[in-house]
Amino acid sequence: MPDFLVISAELAWPLAVLLAWLAGEFIHRWTRLPRISVYGAVGFLCAQAFPDLFATDGASPVSLLANVAFGLILFELGYRINLHWLRINPWVPVSALVETFATFAVVYLIAHLWGLPSMTSLLLASLAMSTSPAGVLRVINESRSSGQVTERVQHLVAINCVLAVLVFKVIVGFWVFQTSGSLTQAISHSLIELVASALLGAIFGMIVPAVLRHLGTLARDGTVAFALVVIILVAITHAADLSPVLATLAFGLTARHRRVAFTRTVRNFGAIGELMTVLLFVFAVSTLSWNNVLFGGGLALVLLLARFVVKTASVAAFAHVGGIPWRKGVLTGIALSPMSVFVVLLLEQTKNAGIVLVDELAAVAAMTLFMEVIGPIFTQRALIMARETAQE
Repeated sequence: MPDFLVISAELAWPLAVLLAWLAGEFIHRWTRLPRISVYGAVGFLCAQAFPDLFATDGASPVSLLANVAFGLILFELGYRINLHWLRINPWVPVSALVETFATFAVVYLIAHLWGLPSMTSLLLASLAMSTSPAGVLRVINESRSSGQVTERVQHLVAINCVLAVLVFKVIVGFWVFQTSGSLTQAISHSLIELVASALLGAIFGMIVPAVLRHLGTLARDGTVAFALVVIILVAITHAADLSPVLATLAFGLTARHRRVAFTRTVRNFGAIGELMTVLLFVFAVSTLSWNNVLFGGGLALVLLLARFVVKTASVAAFAHVGGIPWRKGVLTGIALSPMSVFVVLLLEQTKNAGIVLVDELAAVAAMTLFMEVIGPIFTQRALIMARETAQE
């Protein structure tokens, strides 16, 4: 019997990933729903049915693989960001700032009025600012979407993710200072950590393309080289308690502006990238507790509705001055719905630093589960209504 239990634990994750992939393929073919919505639902059901088999910590191989998968997605998102376009059309970053901080303010106000402590409300608001780049980019790749809404969504996601990490780390720093009384420890979880993470990614973004260009193998070996560097970046940031989000995003952004031309294969990192994506979405919801989902469900629904309205209205308000019709502005705001994977991995990273916030933020568990399933559907519907997806 003990041997059987050991074998079951070792097979749990591979079987869950296989089941999620099969379910995603079949349901997508029948309903055209995003595959990642199915991955999340299957992962959550497996984790609740066999909680002992899917228990993980920050040092587990599955957690590390999930962070690598997220790093690959962030690298791709960073590569797609066009800083020149943002300078030409400054209303895009302005709308990103407005929708991000308006979401923060509204979510904080509602959480505070709900009776949550001020620090908990601040943490909840900082997490609600973000849009999950994994959910958005996966839907864009799956639907082969391109156009005004698609481009704006990608840039808005990158900006509000960076802002969410900055605000979240600063609030966590103050939280650590209040509980431990150590200002040094508080600073280590805030601005210094973030600057070092971005600088690390930028350095790799300059060195790696230069080395490949010197070897004359940029087009042939680019996929493997950049994937390996993402793995190294994730390992370094975990070991040094830095932010893998900013490091991999800065790596992709710098690589793009070093005039590196990618093939279509690099954009998805091939079959390995697909496999890692399935693992990422299964892992993200496996960390959630059903009790927390039930306990925070009421507040989560209110916050998600407020978040949806604020993001949509804020982006739509700058549509005309930003060069698109208000209808496309509304669709852009709707496409910013996903938030699940980004939030889960951010909380997992704070857990690695000895700060456990999941139980204190029960509403986050419910918000994550809801948006894991329905968030990608909103993004997909918005892109279809904008007529930017490829015809099947």
